[in-house]
Amino acid sequence: MDDVKKMFRVIVNGQSVIKQELLSEIKKVDKSLSGRIDSLTTEMKDGFKKVNKRLDLIGKSVAFLEDDTPTREEHDKLEKRVSKVERKLQIQAPV
Repeated sequence: MDDVKKMFRVIVNGQSVIKQELLSEIKKVDKSLSGRIDSLTTEMKDGFKKVNKRLDLIGKSVAFLEDDTPTREEHDKLEKRVSKVERKLQIQAPV
């Protein structure tokens, strides 16, 4: 029975050592990745801010262009006015 206990202790101690080594390696990897992840997060936030600024500027430009464009009714009225002016010019300047 004594031999069985010794073997069992050796196995458990070996597993404990392996676990400690794995935990220390995982902590090292975690430390090295945490800096990279933090910098990536910062870069991503800055990138989104820049893109949002550009989109806001484009949106404002489109809104101003929409305000300046004539409506369908205004366009139709303009067409009638142009045709009246054309008729007057044809009458005044015979070909």
